Amino acid sequence: MVKKRKPKSGECPISPKDILELFREVKRPIKMNDFYRFLHLSKRWRRDLEDMIEHLEKDGKIIRLRGGAWGLTKNLHLLTGKLQVQRSGVGFVLLDDKRRADIFVAPSAFGNAMHGDTVVVALLPGGRGKNQEGRIVRILKRARATITCRVIKKMGKSGYICRPTDSRLTFSILATGDVLERRPRKNELLVVEPREQLEAGLWAAEILESLGDEEDGNVQERLVKINHDIPMSFPDEVTEAAKGLPAVPSEEDFVDRIDLRNLDFVTIDGATARDFDDAVYVEEQRDGYRLWVAIADVSHYVQEDSVLDQEAVQRANSYYFPQSVEPMFPVELSNGLCSLNPRVPRLAMVAETYFYADGTYGKSKFYPAVIQSKARLTYGQVKRALLDKDEKERAVISPVLPMLERAEELARLLKQKRSDRGSLDFDVPEAQITFDVSGAPIAIDRKIRHFGHMMIEEFMIAANEAVARFLTEVEVPFLYRIHPAPELDKLSGLFKMLHRTELGESFPKEPTPENLQVVLKIAEGTEQEFVVHRLTLRTMMQAQYTAIHQTHFGLASDCYCHFTSPIRRYADLIVHRALKHALKVKGYEHIRGVDKVQAIGEHLNKRERVAMEAEREILKRITALYMLTQVGAEFTGVISGVAEFGFWAELEEVMAEGMVRLSSIDDDYYVYLSERNELIGERTGRRFALGQVVKVWLYDVNLARMEINLKLREEDALGEDTSDENGE
Repeated sequence: MVKKRKPKSGECPISPKDILELFREVKRPIKMNDFYRFLHLSKRWRRDLEDMIEHLEKDGKIIRLRGGAWGLTKNLHLLTGKLQVQRSGVGFVLLDDKRRADIFVAPSAFGNAMHGDTVVVALLPGGRGKNQEGRIVRILKRARATITCRVIKKMGKSGYICRPTDSRLTFSILATGDVLERRPRKNELLVVEPREQLEAGLWAAEILESLGDEEDGNVQERLVKINHDIPMSFPDEVTEAAKGLPAVPSEEDFVDRIDLRNLDFVTIDGATARDFDDAVYVEEQRDGYRLWVAIADVSHYVQEDSVLDQEAVQRANSYYFPQSVEPMFPVELSNGLCSLNPRVPRLAMVAETYFYADGTYGKSKFYPAVIQSKARLTYGQVKRALLDKDEKERAVISPVLPMLERAEELARLLKQKRSDRGSLDFDVPEAQITFDVSGAPIAIDRKIRHFGHMMIEEFMIAANEAVARFLTEVEVPFLYRIHPAPELDKLSGLFKMLHRTELGESFPKEPTPENLQVVLKIAEGTEQEFVVHRLTLRTMMQAQYTAIHQTHFGLASDCYCHFTSPIRRYADLIVHRALKHALKVKGYEHIRGVDKVQAIGEHLNKRERVAMEAEREILKRITALYMLTQVGAEFTGVISGVAEFGFWAELEEVMAEGMVRLSSIDDDYYVYLSERNELIGERTGRRFALGQVVKVWLYDVNLARMEINLKLREEDALGEDTSDENGE
């Protein structure tokens, strides 16, 4: 039997590992009395034993059986994972054991589980294609303690029938409670706490608060934050710690730092930016250039394992929304002490890198410094001064203009070098939303990107690579930013789709990673550019953080990390501390080991996905909200996706995507050819395919489902008449 370890005085003589080992030895389920007998354990340790069993049960390692015994989960053909419900209603359990494929679960086999819950799934005989089928037998952890829902109608004296705002929660809710000052109206959004299941598809819930009207943009933002568990306030002790920091750096802080306040550092950001964590300066030298990238020294003020640090780890990054931001640090740090504001001294970590005249990397050095930014510039200013040669703008920024012109020269060389090595430049446009004073969206345009943006990106990439190379050489644990190459089968599928677009004949035949760059260059400036970039991005693996050295496929970089944004990314803060340790900066003698860094990286990867999902969802919601005001309007669109029930079109006049359903086209019966990813009319031979331009009008918007529904304009719906006026 299990050998008990020698405990310290007053400590329980067994551990959870001993319990798991016991299950493996006896090879059968175990009852409570068996634990005492097999483990030679006194009943005085009953509370400790129960706590350990509860902990193992919550972790999904063991499960309680109907007879009162516990069994080892993996020996019972039971697996643990997270339930992910598709919008179609079916579900998949994403297993904790990443070596195994997801388990398909039919809606009838969910039990009481909801989307996002951590569950135990029993495998059913047989299979379903590549996914084995299962049934959920236990809920280990609820994904959410509360649910946001939409009021549908009043029920009885004080009840309201509601539907969850997340369409993956496919049940109804009977919400009751008296916390609201007035009765909620139809389409008002509520936060409720689920109670018991009343019947299949109906849960009871208690009303906690009202968010407000569904058609309010601010309400939509708060809704998304709640649904994605994004923190909206700091704990009191974190706020107090931030307020306890000095308002400005002291002379003592400048000790052992290189003083660069004489250099003409500038920050370049968006016009609405409030936190400036990077500043740049470029000098031309006899046979090349020298680049200084100064990054706010957040680690000087945020000590490892302090309350500020612990909160930052949990948040992992800042979360950006169209009208608000939930920062990783309180504003005292993010907008004040650690923001490289102009004309005030600020502490920084500097990457100083030399480049030869052709842009080839020379050498780097790194050090703590104090800088003083000479100007807070915007991308628009840089464009007008450098690219448009606007004399008024050049006069305004004349003190730093010569430096900016040198910076432009270097940035263009670096961009060309990166392109030569195979780096992919995706230029999928981002939405720029304009709101009125009440917070309602009044325009959704494409953000204009120009070399002013790219210049800063090139310098940040150069600094990130330089730091990653240095830390790799000195073998200090830190987080790499990696990007695996796309899977070959996905790459082959992408090239098949691309060859069926209007540019298909121009694209290379061989589906290789190297040819992706060729594809993007051919599509540049064409009507199909957006579709090609979108399809290519969908083929890419997701970038992530890891403590193990791997390459970054998208940037064609052998060694890469995130060093340049410690205000808004915790990964960068880890890199800063690693850099200080490598430089033997006082106070950084000890550093987290590889295992600890890897564990933090895995947490950061999860939270980064949460941030991405939340940003995508709020964009969809705000877009749908804006499009409600455009019902009846006509647009030109490019087909961006095809399915058996219709196709999606990306609109040109407004940055929005909508669907044209086949049920709205009555000139023919259409067949979906999946291998060609297109729809073909049986009688007319009419074709709808990726990249095709169509004329549409907006006839319906479903805000609840974030759906924008389009119809072909009459001349397109009936097919074009190709004869001329004389019938020839």
